[in-house]
Amino acid sequence: MVRNLTVAALLVFTMRAETVLVLPFANHSAPNLEWIGESLAESIRESLASQGLLVLDRNDRLEGYRRLSLHPGANLTHASIVKLGQALDASLVIYGEYAQHTSESGEGAPGGAPSPGTVRITGRVLDLRQIHLSPILTELGPMEDLPGMEVELAWDALHVIDPGTPLGKEEFVRMRPALRLDALESYARGLLAPTAEQRHKLFTQAARLDDQFSRPCFELGIDAWKQKDYKVAASWLQRVTRRNSHFFEAQFFLGLCRYYGGDAAGAVEAFQTVAEAVPLNEVYNDLGAAEVRKNDLPAAIAAFRKAIEGDDADPDYQFNLGYTQWRMKDYDGAVESLRAAAERDPSDTEITRLLGRTLKQEGPRPGDPQGRQRVKTNYEELAYRQLQAELKRK
Repeated sequence: MVRNLTVAALLVFTMRAETVLVLPFANHSAPNLEWIGESLAESIRESLASQGLLVLDRNDRLEGYRRLSLHPGANLTHASIVKLGQALDASLVIYGEYAQHTSESGEGAPGGAPSPGTVRITGRVLDLRQIHLSPILTELGPMEDLPGMEVELAWDALHVIDPGTPLGKEEFVRMRPALRLDALESYARGLLAPTAEQRHKLFTQAARLDDQFSRPCFELGIDAWKQKDYKVAASWLQRVTRRNSHFFEAQFFLGLCRYYGGDAAGAVEAFQTVAEAVPLNEVYNDLGAAEVRKNDLPAAIAAFRKAIEGDDADPDYQFNLGYTQWRMKDYDGAVESLRAAAERDPSDTEITRLLGRTLKQEGPRPGDPQGRQRVKTNYEELAYRQLQAELKRK
């Protein structure tokens, strides 16, 4: 099974699987419109990722900039684009530029507001495997139609990457209703914001302006999770829809928020949703931990065994299984699991103490600390999907 591989093995396959890198489009307009370049990159990335393509996320891209000492807002040369794609092991790079053209007629927009004019967007798809550049992809329209143009440009890029896709442009666009322009702008500016306070304000504004827009909800949820504000994080993460490419990641962290917030049943539900689609070892481990909190110990043992099947070298998985067996007074099984955990981490005193009690067949006592199960907070969905794609290709 695909799951029976460690993260190290996943990373080996990551080097081979075909992935797409979408760069911010270069701004050939006024400096205050730089948000459009970031918006284009994120909208195209999101559209392609939700279609099942393996697309590197924004954090990966920023890591590439850091490795090459490139400024995230810089207009890159062709050579830098190639180096960046190679540094991130991308097979395909999407990039381009845009320019705003103000209305020459002097006519205002409806209501007497100044006309924002039109925006021209041009993009290219660079195939790093064959060093081949696609024809120019162009979108031209009123600034207020920018959200729709971003989706249409994403379909143009998809058609270049996969000419045989059965999905027509009309259906592709219909599946992704256009967002409000002001919500899209607030979200993109939030991504570029230099402070946490500005990020929060702009993402909150974006989510308020368009309640169908779940990308800012994901960002707000993750930011609150990092601050250990689990109640607030859960309220945002549960608003991330299935159309969002980060849906399962949002469910994973929603499960952790519910787990730490004492909602064991809700945590189990969230982790089960993820496990059905992305059966990672850490997901099964955390599902097991939530089942222990729910006091469904047989279900917890089944989940921990699945985590161990995927990676039997992790001492936490072995400990969690042994701890649960100990609670069930399955001392023989617990001794075997805890010894396996101790072999993998001899310095872990908690494992050693529990193993000692288990060997004496001393069960749980009043006053014993609760919640000793260990959860994982790393989530490697992209690596998992890259591995799946590589195995399918072979």
